[in-house]
Amino acid sequence: MSAERPLRVVIADDQASVREGLVLLLGGLPGIDVVGAAADGEQALELVAEHQPDAILLDLHMPVLDGIGATRRLAAEHPGVAIVVLTTYVDDASVLEALRAGARSYLTKDADRTDIAQALQAAAAGLTVFDPRVQATLLAAAGPAAAPPGGTSQAPGAAPGPRPADPPDGLTHREAEILSLIAQGLTNGEIAAQLFLSNHTIKTHINRIFAKTGSRDRVAAIGYAQRHNIG
Repeated sequence: MSAERPLRVVIADDQASVREGLVLLLGGLPGIDVVGAAADGEQALELVAEHQPDAILLDLHMPVLDGIGATRRLAAEHPGVAIVVLTTYVDDASVLEALRAGARSYLTKDADRTDIAQALQAAAAGLTVFDPRVQATLLAAAGPAAAPPGGTSQAPGAAPGPRPADPPDGLTHREAEILSLIAQGLTNGEIAAQLFLSNHTIKTHINRIFAKTGSRDRVAAIGYAQRHNIG
C-alpha cells in the first residue's frame, strides 16, 4: 500500500446501527476508504473477494458465519488482508480463539474512531494492537492457565515447593521471559505474537530490559541472559 493511497477497509457487523455508524465514523476520516459493509461473515468474505481491501473490521458474533469462522477463512483465502476484531466480548476464550484463527488486533466497542483507525493502519502494516481491557484479559489468562485444575501441581499432602527466585537487577518476570526469548533469537514481532502483546508493548519492555541490565543492544542483552542463565 502506497503512502498516497487511502487504507481500503471492509466492515462486518450484524447490527445495522453499529455497522452504519462505523461506516460514517471511519469513512469521514482522512486516509480511510470504506469499500464495503457486511451483515454476516459470508457477506464479509464476498466483499473481501470483490474489493480486495487492505483490512477488515469485524464483530465476532454474527449470523450465517460468525467472526471466528470468517477469520479462519479470511486468513486462509485472503492472507494479505489484516483482520481487526471489534466486539463487546473480552473473555479469554473469545480473545484467544480470535487470535489463533488469524486476527491481528482485538478492540472493544468502547474504542473511539481514532483508536479504531490507528489499529487498522497498524494491522495493515503488520503490527498488533490490543486495547487495555483485552491485554489485561490475556495477561490474566496466561497466569493461572499454566496450573492444572485444582490450582496446584503437587501431590495431596505435599509441602509447598520453593517460590521461584526473582529475576536479577530488578527485572520483572515478564521482562525475564522476553529476555529469554531474545536470547533464543526471536524477533520483536515473533515475541509479540507468542505472548499475544503488541509490538509497541514489546519495545517498551525491551527498553526497560536494556536499562536494567546495562545493555546497549540485543547482543549485550543476550550475553547478560547467558551469564544469568536466563533462556
